[in-house]
Amino acid sequence: MIRILDSLDPYWDFINDVNADPAYSEPMIGTPENLECNLIRALDRPEDRVLGVFENGEMTGLFVFSEETEISYMEMLVGLSRSVAAYAEIADYLAKNYPGWQVDFVFNPANDKLLALVQKLGAEIDTEQQRMVFEGDISGDTEGVEPLSDKYKQQYFALHAKDCYWTGERVAEAADRFRALLAVDNGTVVGYVDFTHAWDENEIFDLLVSEKHRGKGWGRKLVLKALELNSPKAMMLMVEVDNIPALRLYDSVGFKKVPGMNSRYAAWHVD
Repeated sequence: MIRILDSLDPYWDFINDVNADPAYSEPMIGTPENLECNLIRALDRPEDRVLGVFENGEMTGLFVFSEETEISYMEMLVGLSRSVAAYAEIADYLAKNYPGWQVDFVFNPANDKLLALVQKLGAEIDTEQQRMVFEGDISGDTEGVEPLSDKYKQQYFALHAKDCYWTGERVAEAADRFRALLAVDNGTVVGYVDFTHAWDENEIFDLLVSEKHRGKGWGRKLVLKALELNSPKAMMLMVEVDNIPALRLYDSVGFKKVPGMNSRYAAWHVD
């Protein structure tokens, strides 16, 4: 049975117990700020659904989904369960109530039950990602990096990655959440970085340098400028575990790996 929850008070023992299990912990509530933002505040946001799965009166799963109805998109902010049946029931609920939508899952790579579910659903599953946090000093050359402006907006859109939800157009429309910086070489946009700015710990969300301009220091310049504008707030990022050039770049700037907080991403197009 699935219930829409209006309080978490009766369920903290369940939340804490599952989240303490290394195989089923939830990376999206791995810090106090993320716990507050993705779980506790979800009760008050009209676009979020806080769902409990119950069997014989006992909770077997707790899930938070954020909806964007205008574009038929949903993201799982929290998925806490060790029950195959609970995951299956949530999938049935989504299939029944959100046909035609895209549902994105971010989850613990060790969560074999959720991984098996998204595989069964035919979701597109990305490589495991490493969480890193900035612990260095901000210093270095940032010449040629400037904020997104109308002058370069179309070049930014054309260069931006398209195989993601947060396209350049959506980032530009979400100024309350994102900033975008551009690497400009002789009037041409050769790279960009998108990063959040609304929280105490922000995130470098997307970094790209055009292929023929790589190896010239533009990635480092973009990251340093983002850190400079973000200061004194904290900064984190997620990077694919097999992306060696990116790992080396972030390490050289001062980002450090955070053990036990890796994640995987899956996109399910609901039939």
